Formats: sequence, C-alpha cells, structure tokens
Amino acid sequence: MLVRDAMSTMVLTIGPAHTLRQAARLMSTRRVGAAVVLDPDTCGLGILTERDVLISVGQGQSPDTETAGTHTTTDVVFADPSWTLEEAADAMSHGGFRHLIVMEDNEPVGIVSVRDIIRCWAPSRRRAATLTA
Repeated sequence: MLVRDAMSTMVLTIGPAHTLRQAARLMSTRRVGAAVVLDPDTCGLGILTERDVLISVGQGQSPDTETAGTHTTTDVVFADPSWTLEEAADAMSHGGFRHLIVMEDNEPVGIVSVRDIIRCWAPSRRRAATLTA
C-alpha cells in the first residue's frame, strides 16, 4: 500500500503568526494532530504538532502569546505519495516523529500519520492471521 492511499488530503495550513491557542483550536476542530505552517516571508514549510503545543504549555508558556512560528519544526522530512507505507514508517521511526507532510510538485498534498498507517495495516494483518490459523 502507498502513502497516497493512507494520507489525509485535508491539509490544515496555518501561518507562523497564529497563536498556539488558535492552532490548537483549528487542529481540534478538524480532528488532526498536525498543521502545516506556511511562512510566506521565507517560502518555507514547517509542521506544528499537538506534541509541540503540549510541550509549550507544559513549560508554562501561554498559548495566547506563543506563536506557531516559534514552535514549528522546519527541518522537515517530506514524503512522496508513491512511497510505500513501510518507507513512511521507516522515516518516522528513524526521525522520531509521527507525521509526514506529503509533497507533490513542490506542494503539500497531504499528511500521513502513524495512525493512518496503523489503520491501513490493521485490517490486512487481521485477515492474514485468520488465513494462517
């Protein structure tokens, strides 16, 4: 199975000036664990995850004044839609993260998460176990 089959194509995109509270509200409303942060001044893409928000709040920082740009990961590993789920899982495992921005023609076309991969693998693993039993 390929990344394009598992990824979410509803990409939440925010700007670096969004507060963490605004970002968390948008992520919660969309029921996603990450947002792509697009900085028009640097032409760069980054990712803000629920973990980034949690770490900031846990450190006593205010979600009303802290901005997404301050907590964005900019050293991002991007996935290609034609990657296998194994390749995506390997990249996540190696990098220690749970989300990959999926890029095609230099544009974000989706996000694939560990949850997406598990959702795809779990039914086939159950079928395989049933067939071998």
